[in-house]
Amino acid sequence: MSFFNSLKGDHSTAHDKAYTPPPDPPPVREPTYQAPPGPPPSHQFRNHSAHGTPPRETEYAPPSGPPPGWQRTPNEIHPTQPDADEEPPPYHDWKVVPDNSLLPPPPALGHRKSPSSNANLSDADRAHEWCKINPMIRPHQPTYPQHAAVLNGDVRLLKPPEYKGDLLMPNTGFWKGSTRAGSKDSCLLTSSPIYFAYADSPLSTRNTKTIYFEVKVRSLGRGRGADESSIALGYCAMPYPTWRLPGWERGSLAVHGDDGRRYVNNTWGGKDFTSPVKAGDTVGLGMTFAVSDSPPGYEAQPKSESLIKVEVFFTRNGRRGESWDLHEELDKDNDLGVDGLDGQVDLYCAVGTFGGVDFDVFFNNRDWLWQP
Repeated sequence: MSFFNSLKGDHSTAHDKAYTPPPDPPPVREPTYQAPPGPPPSHQFRNHSAHGTPPRETEYAPPSGPPPGWQRTPNEIHPTQPDADEEPPPYHDWKVVPDNSLLPPPPALGHRKSPSSNANLSDADRAHEWCKINPMIRPHQPTYPQHAAVLNGDVRLLKPPEYKGDLLMPNTGFWKGSTRAGSKDSCLLTSSPIYFAYADSPLSTRNTKTIYFEVKVRSLGRGRGADESSIALGYCAMPYPTWRLPGWERGSLAVHGDDGRRYVNNTWGGKDFTSPVKAGDTVGLGMTFAVSDSPPGYEAQPKSESLIKVEVFFTRNGRRGESWDLHEELDKDNDLGVDGLDGQVDLYCAVGTFGGVDFDVFFNNRDWLWQP
């Protein structure tokens, strides 16, 4: 130990003898960077923010002269003066009433109820619920015999449970019907479509398609007053509630004989159209489908605008009378659109009856009073 201690003591003594610190403090290195005076540019106007806009002389000044590549146009170098003889632009008299002959006609006004006969509310509510759970069926491709039979007027009528009376077919396409006095609303429908969307649509055939049938009213009322019985002609998409006259529920249109009004998916009072149908009248209802020149653009139209234009026309005693455009401007608050009637689904003929009525139905064109 004394040996190591003597070495340690000798090393310490030698170190102390080898280095002696200088008497003065260490020298200070002069700085090579000098900070610029004043605050940085982003803080230059901090003290002015509370006292308004800084002085204008301290703001950035744009460079003088136009931007590179800009040249004056001849009119800017030598501006032209208007010719003293030049006519001023025509004056538009804003007080003149504009020509509205090219505008579409206003929508026909509907009615809240019929002036003659009206169904009870419970039947209407039941039909609305029935239509909700029974949507319109898709069109189907007919066989050649089916399509040929319809073209030849070989069309059958089906008697619904609500129909109280007789229904006979004396000849092909010719039906005789008779209902009892006091009968409730009922709707006779054909067993097959009279318009097949797949076979008759002008979008596929490029031809105009017209469907039509006639009804002769032999008698009305059976001594109880004509206002308590009548008939309706129409077209329906299937299925349809047969305790409701055509035109009252979705996918249907009709002309009602008691008030002469037309109904298109209208459960209220319809729209004025023609005079009421009387005993002895032979009336017909047709629809003409053609390729539309331009899709309808009315505000109240359904979301999917149809490419088929449809005209509905009415005849009486062999003469063509009133008609309407199915895609006419609609009252968006009261009209329910034309779903199921614009040539996209199959359509069936419909004959509505209430009260005591004697009538004939003609599907064969050889029996029609009106000849196209």
